[in-house]
Amino acid sequence: MTSPTPGTPRPLSLLDFVDVPSGMTAQQAIARSERTVQAADRLGYARYWISEHHSFAGLASSSPEILIAHLASLTSGIRVGAAGIMLPNHSPLKVAEWFKTLEMLHPGRIDLGLGRAPGTDQLTAFALRRSREALTADDFPQQAAELIAFLSDGWPDDHPFKAVRATPVVDTSPELLMLGSSGWGSSFAAVNGMTTVFAHHMSPGLAVEALRAYRRDFRPGPLGDTPRVIISVLALATEDPDVAADFRAGWALQMQRIRSGATTRPSTDEIRAFRLSPEFAAVEPSLEGRVYAGPPAEVAAGLIALADEAGADEVTLVAPTPDLDAKLRSLELLATEFGLTPRG
Repeated sequence: MTSPTPGTPRPLSLLDFVDVPSGMTAQQAIARSERTVQAADRLGYARYWISEHHSFAGLASSSPEILIAHLASLTSGIRVGAAGIMLPNHSPLKVAEWFKTLEMLHPGRIDLGLGRAPGTDQLTAFALRRSREALTADDFPQQAAELIAFLSDGWPDDHPFKAVRATPVVDTSPELLMLGSSGWGSSFAAVNGMTTVFAHHMSPGLAVEALRAYRRDFRPGPLGDTPRVIISVLALATEDPDVAADFRAGWALQMQRIRSGATTRPSTDEIRAFRLSPEFAAVEPSLEGRVYAGPPAEVAAGLIALADEAGADEVTLVAPTPDLDAKLRSLELLATEFGLTPRG
């Protein structure tokens, strides 16, 4: 149960919210994701994940299972999946059917990251779950156990669902991972032998302690016999200081909008106006250690140092920005810094 060798580059992956910046359509946002996943595949990135969010006009990721099928069809080597599927919103049987179908279409390339948050507000969660009992239930462990049994056909003989089969029948299974932005998700992963994915981009102050506890408490099981840690981090490599400053300001503005209840993503012009405001000046210091943006070597060094501290085996980049050219350039720069092997 050892951590990766300090100072060494890790595999890189990418998390996509499928942002729809102001002035853009959802179709244009999907086209941006198509270009991004193809670039990531070509450059040698390990995974490309889609998030699940609902009732949010600035995101086009309400149905990650559909987007996964589409994006995987445009690529050849990169793993494509969800980070994650918010399991309380769905029937475990239906999730198993979605991901068995995806695995049938793209064997050996599908990831299923699980989350227990709703990915939305309470009213929308109620609309998704259709009952007050489902909205207030705290039965994630039971749901996860059912999902694992449906994926593996591993029911106890006396279980009432033993006669129910999640189809299609496939020879391979999606990789199952547990997401979290607190200690709960990594603790659940540890006791169930799962890979843990920690959202440093959401809770940077909790990441290191939670991930160290995961390695300490890990128990081998049917889902894995060794601990594996993935950490998701806000990062953009660029030679242009203005692009780096826009990225930092853009994340701060997005968080300000979410706190105010707004569901739109800012445009480049809105980000640049905010960047010059007293509000951004007040919050900019809080981005230190949370947002990695700047020269490629500096960003890479910061990500490796964080991965060392957290004992992370893999780093997932989070780069929400309306500047697609900057995002694609960052993928190239960091692929070089981390020594990724191109495909094709």
